[in-house]
Amino acid sequence: MRIAVLVSGRGTNLQAIIDAIESKKLNAEIGIVISDKEKALALERCKRHNIKHKVIKPSDFVNRESFEEALVESLVLEGINLVVLAGFMRVLGEKFVEAFNLRAINIHPAITPAFAGIKAQKKAIEFGALISGCSVHFVSKEVDMGPVIVQACVPIEPSDCEESLSEKILKLEHRCLLQAISWILANRVKVVGRKVLVEGAKYGTLPVNPALEEF
Repeated sequence: MRIAVLVSGRGTNLQAIIDAIESKKLNAEIGIVISDKEKALALERCKRHNIKHKVIKPSDFVNRESFEEALVESLVLEGINLVVLAGFMRVLGEKFVEAFNLRAINIHPAITPAFAGIKAQKKAIEFGALISGCSVHFVSKEVDMGPVIVQACVPIEPSDCEESLSEKILKLEHRCLLQAISWILANRVKVVGRKVLVEGAKYGTLPVNPALEEF
């Protein structure tokens, strides 16, 4: 399966995917990495691993629709089967969602539906939540509200700040994202309404539900 990874920043989740593919834990190839920022550190990772990459900046287009059209065109030309949003800080709308319906996933640093959008870790701390975590979900027209594939949680301690909570969640992000991709590659994921069912997965196990397996 050919996957594309959309990035905006450091690309630590991208690196986790690269490492899993190179170590044969994921039977896939990265067809292309696309960033909306030309100075994203994630692009340096692409150069080191000889991965095709390009920059598509919204500022180069008259509106979001034309930006999304260019994005979709690039993905289709590369024969992409699955799109992974890994720290991609852009809201994608109808054109993208229709083109890659149930073929695009996102990693969000919160237990959705709580704390959607940016600064989720900061929102959780300010709200006084006792737990937070990450969610891998299918991309939908509503921000961070698509059907959830897998979630994992961490405790929020009184001493936590936005940065420390972000680091704790990030460790789970890598594992959850790889697990979701692995399930999709194995054709084990089925969506029924808003429910995502994973064939053969163990349910009811905390802190991750359904329980992680390979990663």
